[in-house]
Amino acid sequence: MAWYSQTWTWFEGEWLEGNPGLMGPRTHASWLSSCVFDGARHFDGATPDMDLHAARVNRSAAALGLKATMTPDEIVAKAREGVKKFSSDAAIYVKPMYWAEEDGASTILGDPESTKFCLCLFEAPMPAPAAGFSVTKGAFRRPTVETMPTDSKAGCLYPNNARILRAAKAAGFDNALVLDMLGNVAETATSNVFLAKDGVVRTPAANGTFLNGITRQRVIALLRQDGVTVEETTLGYGDFEQADEIFISGNYSKVMPVSRIDNTALQPGPMFRKARELYMDYAQSTAA
Repeated sequence: MAWYSQTWTWFEGEWLEGNPGLMGPRTHASWLSSCVFDGARHFDGATPDMDLHAARVNRSAAALGLKATMTPDEIVAKAREGVKKFSSDAAIYVKPMYWAEEDGASTILGDPESTKFCLCLFEAPMPAPAAGFSVTKGAFRRPTVETMPTDSKAGCLYPNNARILRAAKAAGFDNALVLDMLGNVAETATSNVFLAKDGVVRTPAANGTFLNGITRQRVIALLRQDGVTVEETTLGYGDFEQADEIFISGNYSKVMPVSRIDNTALQPGPMFRKARELYMDYAQSTAA
């Protein structure tokens, strides 16, 4: 059996099943990382904020000097078309991508006129929130926009996340709180992060070192609408060590609790439960 779950990819006018080979050894993106993507979710009949994910992948393309060839509306329409290829109860990851196919003025520069697009959908079960996960301090830091394209969802950013995860897992943890270059907490290796203390929710201010996630923005808005005080502010690692609760937001798992930071056990608390419930209610309200 193939290693990948049920997968459909739209590329150059047709839907391809499985894991088609779209890049060759001369493809600019396959050796010089001129590739951006985004990730949305379809579950329980809903694809929340797909329009925002489609708009963001186009902004990411521009940030890397690529030329977006699809409008956000076209991407959304293709996503809806692709979802119909799966069973009605499937949880699906929806991934639009752009990449440079050819060199530009030099091998370093990708040619924007060669930009390719694909939309890949694959079955990916939603993680259960019950157990939560453990975190420690990240072994490596987030770059700034002066050193990497942190204003995009670019593939070249993720090897840094991967080495942070490897180091955390080698130390016996599931994930890590990643610091920025000033030593403040930015995010986890896989998601945006929140803490709750004395009834107030706080999250690192979007300072350009991490992606201001679409799910993050949605959770903040939903909590505020429900009367919760949410502060976007500078947070140190010590703030998380002293938190009543820690939880994360991200497209893949939406809202999940942190069950341990270093040697301190945490329980999923009322702010996590409220954030998850509000988000899931919102997602369900968008179902077709």
